[in-house]
Amino acid sequence: PEQFFVYIYSVMYSQQYRSRYSDSIRIDFPRIPLPGGPEIFHALVPLGEQLVALHLMESPLLDTPNTRTVGSNWTVSKVGYADGTVWIDGKGTKTAYLRGTTGFAGVPEEVWNFHIGGYQVCEKWLKDRKGRVLSAEDITHYQKIVVALQQTIRLMAEIDVVIDAHGGWPGAFASGVETSSEPVKAQFGQTTSSGTPKRRAAEESLPLNFADDE
Repeated sequence: PEQFFVYIYSVMYSQQYRSRYSDSIRIDFPRIPLPGGPEIFHALVPLGEQLVALHLMESPLLDTPNTRTVGSNWTVSKVGYADGTVWIDGKGTKTAYLRGTTGFAGVPEEVWNFHIGGYQVCEKWLKDRKGRVLSAEDITHYQKIVVALQQTIRLMAEIDVVIDAHGGWPGAFASGVETSSEPVKAQFGQTTSSGTPKRRAAEESLPLNFADDE
């Protein structure tokens, strides 16, 4: 069951899956294609395991930040992105944002713009703390979020490479992937919030710690 869960998780982080079935995903439960064979299943499982560890903030990769802090006024006021830095006290508008004095330097633009669950993670986490002075723990946690997002983007590309290597869409999967009519929730039932952290995370829509670590 754990392997099947991370297989599902990796499939749902395939950019090709998201674009190919975007219309269906918007209006219904996502359909999960069964693997066409054990090879693609066992190739996707470790990638899904890495994603889950990142999104539960358990991956050892998070212990090595790839950003640096600048400034000393850690009161969150106006969050934005300029010059490769996420500023917490800038000026201007969202489309014409001006740099501030304090923030996180070295954040790639693709990480700043990355969305999960309909929100821009790097921006929302800070905006939810507007008016608050970030603690040392907050700063460290945000740096881990940046690492997690950058690694997520890398793994999404690797997932698509694996799928292409096994026949692409829909060839890599069991026949019927294009016409499957049974939603995941109906197939697997309405589960409760008990069970392993991974199972609870699936039910409550990962990533848990990105939205609110409290």
